[in-house]
Amino acid sequence: MNKIVFIDTGAWFAGIAKNDQYHDQAMKHRNHLMKENVRFITTNLVIHETTMLLERKVSKKEAIKFLKAVLKDPLVEIIHADEYIEQEGFLLYQQYKDQGFSITDCISFVVMKQYQISRCFTFDQHFSTMGFDADKP
Repeated sequence: MNKIVFIDTGAWFAGIAKNDQYHDQAMKHRNHLMKENVRFITTNLVIHETTMLLERKVSKKEAIKFLKAVLKDPLVEIIHADEYIEQEGFLLYQQYKDQGFSITDCISFVVMKQYQISRCFTFDQHFSTMGFDADKP
């Protein structure tokens, strides 16, 4: 069975944006994970957030290229936040208002818990704060 790793916005973005401070680390770690034969899980909110960031900080062309690639990648599963996931995410967002979590972070936490995913590829300390294994290079 393939290992499952949740992939967050920062990891997607850093892997694409060559001028990102984490670009080299992201590429190296992504290659390491590929050798581990991992399967990536993310959310539609993470995909939306990554696309928006790429459009604003790189180019619309790169944002579209990312979307096309991620949507056809057989190693990536995109979980769409349903009403239950959103409500649980909203509760976390309110409960941890002092932590600086984004709503996307909170929904990611709910998905990780619901799908029993402990590892995540991220550069965001918030995942560690919530007790997940941040797979940072």
